[in-house]
Amino acid sequence: MTETQKGLVALLIVQTSWGLLPLYYKAMDHVPAMEVLAHRTLWTFVLFGLWILLQGRLGELRALLSGARLKKVMPAAFLISINWGVFIYAVQAGQALEAAFGYYIFPLVATLIGLVVFKEPLRGLQYPALALAALAVVVLGVGLGAPPWVALVLALTFSAYGAIKKSLDAGPVISVTAEVAFLAPLALIYLVGAALWGWGGSEEQAAGVFGRDLTDSFLLLLSGAFTGGPLIFFAAAARRLTYTVVGMGQYWNSTLQFLLAVLVFAEPFTHWHAVAMPLIWAALVLYTLEALRQERAARRLRRRSTSSSTVSTVSK
Repeated sequence: MTETQKGLVALLIVQTSWGLLPLYYKAMDHVPAMEVLAHRTLWTFVLFGLWILLQGRLGELRALLSGARLKKVMPAAFLISINWGVFIYAVQAGQALEAAFGYYIFPLVATLIGLVVFKEPLRGLQYPALALAALAVVVLGVGLGAPPWVALVLALTFSAYGAIKKSLDAGPVISVTAEVAFLAPLALIYLVGAALWGWGGSEEQAAGVFGRDLTDSFLLLLSGAFTGGPLIFFAAAARRLTYTVVGMGQYWNSTLQFLLAVLVFAEPFTHWHAVAMPLIWAALVLYTLEALRQERAARRLRRRSTSSSTVSTVSK
């Protein structure tokens, strides 16, 4: 198996894992979303902390949690925590379809953030792609009587998180470890409060379930593996594939979430969704075609540069 094939297999594993993750959160819908989030944070820290320790990379982790780099880790940690929390809430509250919509529009929102923050100019088909995405959001907002807040929060927080990570010189595993290390004390405080004083509990969702029920305790422990495992495969895919291909894998994740919401969770798919979703799919087709065009152009430029360097070297 070639390195590219290994990367494609890793990408398929990670995006399928993320796409099926709503099944796990739906199974835990009797546990408050904040409590599930706290467990996800804590057990991800434990799992990745052990991984980093075994790799002898504690020095890298300490470097990320000190000095100027901590100023980037902190907002990244809060953004991913908000993203995870809203996603868990959305699945539990029967809004997995809107969550899938949010991850569909994420690449387009990321492009918009690139334009505003990094002054990256829009090119070619990106213009109509963004216009179609904006139209889809308006259609859902008008049709459903309120803006799709869950989708917008998920897309915006994940895009902003990606923008920070872009400027943070660290791999995905070590950087996520730093983020959950920063959040782990807060998660632990919340879990103690949930166990002793019932923080976040209600009649429908009992607080402090860890340690009281064997099945729930085991599933909450697995939240770290469900977070950490796919990220390890993501790192493997990112090393072997182009950024464009890795980015397009997000669409498979979103499609699985969409299918789960409609076919498994039986969430209502209104005629407004029937208008908005094709607009998003059309926008993603345009976005992908433009990304592939830019990648081909970059490859041609690199080949010409390599050829020019070779000719120059030979002539000397």
